[in-house]
Amino acid sequence: MPRGPRLDAPGTLHHVIVRGIEKRPIVRDDADRSDFVSRLGRLANDTQTRIFAWALMGNHAHLLLRSSAHGLPSLMRRLLTGYSTKYNLRHRRHGHLFQNRYKSIVCEEGVYFRELLRYIHLNPLRSGAVESLYELDRYPWSGHAVVVGVLKNDWQDRDYVLKWFGSKEAQAQAAYLAYLQEGVGQGRRPELVGGGLIRSAGGWSAVKSRRAKGMHEKGDERILGSSDFVLNVLNEVEERMKYQFSLAERIEAAERTLSAECKRASVNEKALRNGGRRRNMSLLRRNLAQKFVGELGLSLAESGRLLGVTTSAVAHSLTQINKS
Repeated sequence: MPRGPRLDAPGTLHHVIVRGIEKRPIVRDDADRSDFVSRLGRLANDTQTRIFAWALMGNHAHLLLRSSAHGLPSLMRRLLTGYSTKYNLRHRRHGHLFQNRYKSIVCEEGVYFRELLRYIHLNPLRSGAVESLYELDRYPWSGHAVVVGVLKNDWQDRDYVLKWFGSKEAQAQAAYLAYLQEGVGQGRRPELVGGGLIRSAGGWSAVKSRRAKGMHEKGDERILGSSDFVLNVLNEVEERMKYQFSLAERIEAAERTLSAECKRASVNEKALRNGGRRRNMSLLRRNLAQKFVGELGLSLAESGRLLGVTTSAVAHSLTQINKS
């Protein structure tokens, strides 16, 4: 299935995951680590992006941040492009360093902020980079040492993090450390980084249990939160997401979607584009019309040209969907 567009607006809480291409390392030594972290800090200050948690590992990195008016894509493009260019020069290599598409998950803050903070900051301990919470307190390649006051920087929002654990600094630090200790034995927590509804519900067994009780919830790969939160996010960004790309980009996205859906449904793409009228083509064309007009913001005429039918036929398809 084609991946959906980024969900972002100023003030959105994101869990961002960056991975090396083919699971290869993205850092080789402390000079690389220092470059990555200093770039992240400069860009966070330049763009007024609030960073709450982070961990730089051997072949991936995690960030918990709130995007600014500059937008998450701009921040990540500058960070990853600038870092990979210097990395390639320094190590005399060529080609991509990162997977082409980093993962960004919009998070329901009230439910998941503390969970994600702990999950990210325990990464070095889970991976064996450090052997204890005492060592983690002094580990320079995650945000934990800043939260506990061992290290300082001017771009990590330490105060906001501590407010989740208490009104006084010493009390909040103690509560934060106790919370981390409780999470040491939890393991990798795939529900925090896995797929949409399964992630939000707490695992596939939870999804099946709820469905058995007749509870069908809304899920989205790009969102970590309750069904209501998912719906609210999608409703808020729907109109903006339709038109943030140029017409050419939206048509290109529609063509990719058409090809992928034809392949999935075993429908001959050329026949569909030429106006084929078999029942399976008509059903697929109706669903694609909804995607093209409702999600990508294409006009009826543009959608008709892609689908091999008239403008009135596209309008009729949309009417039939609304009736169903």
